[in-house]
Amino acid sequence: MLSARIMVALRELMAAKAASTVITSEYLAALNQVTSRTARNDLKELDCLLRKNGAALQSIRGTGYALQITDDQQFHRWVQHVFQEQEPQAVPDAPEERLQYLLQRLLLADGYVKLEDLADELYISRSTVQNDLRDVKRLLQAYSIVLEKRPNYGLRVKGEEVRLRFCMSEHLFNRKQPGEQAMLRILPEQQMDSIRSSIMAHIREYNITLSDVGLNNLVIHIAIACKRIHDGNHVTLYPQELKQITEQAEYAVATLIISEIERLLAVEFPQTEIAYIAIHLLGTKLISDTDLPEEELHQLIGTGIFQLVEKVLAVIEEKLQLDIAHDRELIVGLCLHLKPAMNRYRYGMNLRNPMLDAIKANYPVAFETAVLAGLVLEQETGLHVEENEIGYLALHFGAAMERSKLQHAPKRCMIVCASGIGSARLVYYKLQATFGRNLDIIGTTEYYRLSQIPFDTLDFLISTIPISQPLPIPVITVNTILGSGDLAKVEQALREEQADLQYTREELVFLQQKLESREEVLQFLADKLQALGLVDDQYLASVLERERFSPTSFGNLVAIPHPMAPQTDETFWAVCTLQKPILWKDKQVQFVCLLNVERNSKADLQNMYKLLGRAVDDAALVQQLVKCKTYKEFTRVFVK
Repeated sequence: MLSARIMVALRELMAAKAASTVITSEYLAALNQVTSRTARNDLKELDCLLRKNGAALQSIRGTGYALQITDDQQFHRWVQHVFQEQEPQAVPDAPEERLQYLLQRLLLADGYVKLEDLADELYISRSTVQNDLRDVKRLLQAYSIVLEKRPNYGLRVKGEEVRLRFCMSEHLFNRKQPGEQAMLRILPEQQMDSIRSSIMAHIREYNITLSDVGLNNLVIHIAIACKRIHDGNHVTLYPQELKQITEQAEYAVATLIISEIERLLAVEFPQTEIAYIAIHLLGTKLISDTDLPEEELHQLIGTGIFQLVEKVLAVIEEKLQLDIAHDRELIVGLCLHLKPAMNRYRYGMNLRNPMLDAIKANYPVAFETAVLAGLVLEQETGLHVEENEIGYLALHFGAAMERSKLQHAPKRCMIVCASGIGSARLVYYKLQATFGRNLDIIGTTEYYRLSQIPFDTLDFLISTIPISQPLPIPVITVNTILGSGDLAKVEQALREEQADLQYTREELVFLQQKLESREEVLQFLADKLQALGLVDDQYLASVLERERFSPTSFGNLVAIPHPMAPQTDETFWAVCTLQKPILWKDKQVQFVCLLNVERNSKADLQNMYKLLGRAVDDAALVQQLVKCKTYKEFTRVFVK
């Protein structure tokens, strides 16, 4: 059986091969929280195993390591065997693995667990266990669960039964990753199949629609309920709360599902437990008919939800000006989503979102819009909206933004030409003939009239002469006789902004900093920006508020923090790289890009987000950037 560190190295190498890139020993060291020397030794050990099984490691000087497969069949047989052999109960040696182990031991323990026993089981020191338990406490706090300590007895978790079950569902039984088996089996497979079959039969009969994720969550929660009831742990609900649930149609369906499960699994569910299952049905049921007439939709949804959605969209339009407030498909989609979601918020349900990291990385504008929506929902209802739910809301906003883009006017530009009106018109007509309605050329001008150009109405300039002075919009330099290379530059600009560093400058880039926590990094950057007169003394509080709402660490050693609402008079990045990675909520981070968007900006920043997204999603690029020691080196690597 391979160690946890070697498994991490194998997974990363396979992912790098699929992306046609490489990884470095420093990157692996950061992921496993070991020294570069230990990471290199791990790679040597892995290379020996690979060479016996149809593959090898290729060391590329100055770049990193790549996986070479010499015998596809032999290698894939070995990989399959390795992943199947990895047992969930294996003793972990990576920090994330230890965190998972400690959660499992504490959440499933019947009584107290001694610190010394945990240290012995993990083959680590008592002080290391105590450090790991700080992360466990932080994670449990999100569920209002505390870690109770009693002298001579040890530790145990304490909290409401419903909260304990939500935590178990999320962190023990429902964390299936690609290529891995579920972490723990709650009940024998045959019993799990019986639960699933019973649910599907009854929701089909009563025409209730669940998403695949919602169905899987419901199966897991019923299985957890069976196990907890068997062990003598029951859910409690307030009488008024119980009365409200039993009056819902979903309670009748839950009763039918549970009566069949009681017969099949020989377990007895009291009324509160049936109500607990009804809560899940209320919170995961989908309403999918978006083509209903307005009157029927109002009847189905209720006036309160419509008014809530109108309030959310009004705030989004005021703060972000995305021009999506009147998109009927978005309004209907949000109303249909919020109908069951309000039950999730009300009862503190956490509907797992397997797409969360991908949504944050690939649709940052939509995710930030959803964060703002979540804040409005909390202010209006007093109900907490957690990060997985924000991810689902982001999908609705992302779709609306794509629809809005399809209706937008073409990009606008002006031509700057120093050699007279004849050559300027030649460039004008050539561009018109090539790009037609996709490009709106509002006129031509001479270089000396640059100061008179209305930059706020343009997307870029096309110039037949180099322009060295800094301008607020990109400049595309072309030849007067437009060749294919010149036309390609313009076509690139029509698709996205040029990949340069127009959003940052030397005084905003801080390399190789020796900082040891998220709070230290944010304080450092806020102090620097305040000293430059770019932000006020309330700025840091807004950034920290945004972090409390949802961490801005994206994986791949990258974090992109920013204030809850725009705070600055210009759009810019403040970049900080660290000598060593730090833990940013639940991910390792070494590259920090503090993002600032101009107040009341009407500019389309989607391209800026795309540029930033492409950069931080490139593992090889991030590895090079965190090694840079000078601004000149940083810009050369980034632009390349």
